[in-house]
Amino acid sequence: MPNLHDIERRINSVKSTKQITRTMEMVSAAKIRRATERMVNATPWTSNLSEALLNAAKYAPLDAEPLLRMHDQVKRTLIVAVTSDRGLAGGFSSNVLKAAERIAQEKKDAGIEVEVIACGKKACGYFSYRDIKPVLEFKGTSADPDFDQAVTISGYSGDAYNHGDLDEVYLVYNHAKNAGEQRVIEHKVLPIDYKKDWGDMLGLNPKEEDVLAPYREEEGKHVYEKVDMDFEPAASSVVHHMMFAYLRNMYFYALIDSAAAEQGARRSAMKAATDNATEMVDTLTTYYNRVRQGAITTEITEIVGGAAALEE
Repeated sequence: MPNLHDIERRINSVKSTKQITRTMEMVSAAKIRRATERMVNATPWTSNLSEALLNAAKYAPLDAEPLLRMHDQVKRTLIVAVTSDRGLAGGFSSNVLKAAERIAQEKKDAGIEVEVIACGKKACGYFSYRDIKPVLEFKGTSADPDFDQAVTISGYSGDAYNHGDLDEVYLVYNHAKNAGEQRVIEHKVLPIDYKKDWGDMLGLNPKEEDVLAPYREEEGKHVYEKVDMDFEPAASSVVHHMMFAYLRNMYFYALIDSAAAEQGARRSAMKAATDNATEMVDTLTTYYNRVRQGAITTEITEIVGGAAALEE
């Protein structure tokens, strides 16, 4: 049974930890707003660029851009895993790494070679520990990613896909659904499915039933259903430029989305740690008072017993 001094030291230790977790919670809460605003401000540009690419791709010749073509056989797959540089964020990084490892294992079981791009120290350490050398590594920018990182990733994946060195590209990261909830996104970036809209391509659209479908016009009744589009200077040049612009913005949006999700996850983890510390302090304080009261009762009993013995 611990004595009073041991319990008191434990209480002080938990209180010190509580101060640290409370401070980290407040810091993350302050960073969430900036990170979320950055993501929200990037959404209109990414959305419009994606819609422009989809509209142009529908009317471009099939051989206008190699990135729009699906390879006959899948031999090599690239997985881009976006995690954090620091811990203390619950299962933020581990959930992404588990999803990436599952995709990699499925591809390996099918006889497909797998390459990895690691974004964040957690991903770099995870793959290095398993003797997997990422083709690209990015450290120290998970909380504040820059556009150059997205340019590097898009340049590597786009060029490799064009030359036939890659046949598929997957992007795995955490989406900041709101300040307190994150969701792992597994998005197939290449080959691109230009028949889907922006939300579907990002994997963010909820699959809800179209309740207004019975009230819409019948298919084939729209006046502007068939559109003729001219490309200047050439379809290959226009679609190639738009495709790489789309890739850069796709990766950059994922990076800043993950940065916002990281702050939300860390805030939730630190709030849970603070609440647990508060509960532990209350429990230890109650236990301390019980032990202290027992010690006092024992001392009083010994004094009374000693006095009674002297009287006899």
